[in-house]
Amino acid sequence: MAKQAKVRIGTASWTDPTLIKSGRFYPPGTNTAEARLRFYASQFPIVEVDSSYYYLPREEQAGLWVDRTPPDFVFNIKAFSLLTGHPTQRKAIPQDLEDEIDPEHRDAKRVYRNHLSSHALDELWKRFHDALLPLDSAGKLGAVLMQYPEWFTPKHDNRQELRQLRERLPGYQVCVEFRNRTWLEDRDREHTLETLAKEGLALVCVDMPQGFRSSLPPLAEVTTPELAVVRFHGRDPEAWKHKGPTATPRFRYLYKERELREWVPRIEHLAEGARNLHVLMNNCYEDYAVRNGKQLAGLLSDTDLEVVAAEG
Repeated sequence: MAKQAKVRIGTASWTDPTLIKSGRFYPPGTNTAEARLRFYASQFPIVEVDSSYYYLPREEQAGLWVDRTPPDFVFNIKAFSLLTGHPTQRKAIPQDLEDEIDPEHRDAKRVYRNHLSSHALDELWKRFHDALLPLDSAGKLGAVLMQYPEWFTPKHDNRQELRQLRERLPGYQVCVEFRNRTWLEDRDREHTLETLAKEGLALVCVDMPQGFRSSLPPLAEVTTPELAVVRFHGRDPEAWKHKGPTATPRFRYLYKERELREWVPRIEHLAEGARNLHVLMNNCYEDYAVRNGKQLAGLLSDTDLEVVAAEG
């Protein structure tokens, strides 16, 4: 059977400090943000932006990303933390919305969604959406990644939140990653897949450490014909337990070829049901993600899949 999907393989960061420090990816003299993005885009056809989780992206910044990448390059953008129910740093709240924080929490270092007025939350959604317009207009916005926290469980209110995503982010493709295993356990799996399919939301399929409340099985399911997404987080359970100021140690895992090969038939299955398939290596420690990304691309080159090459 002819495969429909255009398969893009990339990583979840081109700015990771451990990648830059390793000296094993960027050529000597690649010392600016512009130079690094241009080089990255000569090696991979897609990247996931993680900085947008910590601070709202800016429209001017998105315009620069457009200018610095080839015509067929694609960005997946991780949603701002408050939009998925995570706390955010107090300094990440725009100054003109500071008065919308509950007075009891204005001096707190971290702000939660319920600390803000409904008007402020609506405004954050709008500003996030509008900041991505340059990418969308250029055909370079792949998807918005909604990565929900472990406490986001399959209760009615949370399912309703999923149903509102298309209204919150009109015109954009949205993919959803859960971090609570109950969404895909036997009792709720079909309901979850049906909800995502009805709303046109792509399930993010994952490879990740098992044995935790946040662990999802390596399921390969298409929930919208427009897009399928796979993210690789590593398989080290001890690393996954890490708590600290940076998440980087959680993803310190270099996949073996046999582990990547396990995903070849799953990726082929996903490609049969979606027009686009994004595969992102999130094991962003030193050059692990870029090495594994190229390795997986090599494995897929032996299949009938249409693997998009970087325009380098």
